Amino acid sequence: MRFLHLALILSFFSLLTSCSGPYMGKELYGADEFVMDSYRIREGKFAILEMEGKVCEELTDDCLEEYNDSIHEDDVLQIAVHHPKRHDIVSAVHSIGMQIGYQVRNGKVHLPDLGCVDVKGLNLAQAALAIQEKYLEQIEDIEVFVTYKERIAGKVELAGMVSIPNIPIDGKIRLFDVLAKARVPTDANLFKSYVIRDENLLSVDLYKLLKEGDMSQNIVMRGGDKVYIADSKASTLMVMGEVGCESVLSVPHGFLSLREAIASAKGIPYTGDKSYIQVIRGSIVKPKIYLLSWEHVIHLPNDSLLLMPGDIVYVASKPITEWNRFISLLLPSFSGMEVVTKGCGGMGIVP
Repeated sequence: MRFLHLALILSFFSLLTSCSGPYMGKELYGADEFVMDSYRIREGKFAILEMEGKVCEELTDDCLEEYNDSIHEDDVLQIAVHHPKRHDIVSAVHSIGMQIGYQVRNGKVHLPDLGCVDVKGLNLAQAALAIQEKYLEQIEDIEVFVTYKERIAGKVELAGMVSIPNIPIDGKIRLFDVLAKARVPTDANLFKSYVIRDENLLSVDLYKLLKEGDMSQNIVMRGGDKVYIADSKASTLMVMGEVGCESVLSVPHGFLSLREAIASAKGIPYTGDKSYIQVIRGSIVKPKIYLLSWEHVIHLPNDSLLLMPGDIVYVASKPITEWNRFISLLLPSFSGMEVVTKGCGGMGIVP
């Protein structure tokens, strides 16, 4: 009877240690593979998406080229004039332009002391010249400046973590200027943010544009473009196992160093096995699993050990830790069994 009970205990211990130990599946890679994949992650958002099995078309050259954008019916213009002496006209034109703007009706705008000027089909520079020429018939040395205040079709729509819902375009305004006007918060998730044109996702890396100053991402905006700025917690990774505090960490830029992730989880305590730090990446059904050690973490550069959204960092526990936990769980059972054994022995049941 006692031998049977001991066999059951040992079987249970074997099951416990096999379930809680590090994963040792077939797809197990070392630090060299992790470093190589980290260099791919450093290439940016679309390299990361490619690693996830998602492929996007590259930006075409025409996305960076300015184009001629003309004024349309119902567009609202902001017009300002400059003259060294006629402050009355300067003030009147400026006041209307700032407060309500000059709406295009029947292809024309109406200005103080000037009347109607035909602007439909002109671009902003041409409209400014047309208005200036008409003013010059009455007043010398006057300059005219025209921008868009509001547009019906010629605008970019913005959603998510922005302060302004739409911004007019003029054939020259670029993505960086749109984002600056929209007042994108510094903690926005640029990895999950995106630009859509004609219902298609454009291959624009907002992190490279805003944080690294990569002007190859600074496309010229077109009417109907949509920009979505994601919340900082839109992409995450997990740190689990023998760490100070198991954590879900935000990855707003698309990557996070392994060292920073472990530090954010309050490090690895003495119960953790620093030779078994695993990074689990990809599908749960068929993950790609890397096996690293603390030596890699402390000696390799941060940008050589990069995590990406969806990764799980798992730190295994030392075998003695599992044994101690097993004993701590088992002791109450032994105490109870000892009481029962002594009682049954007194009754002559247990040999």
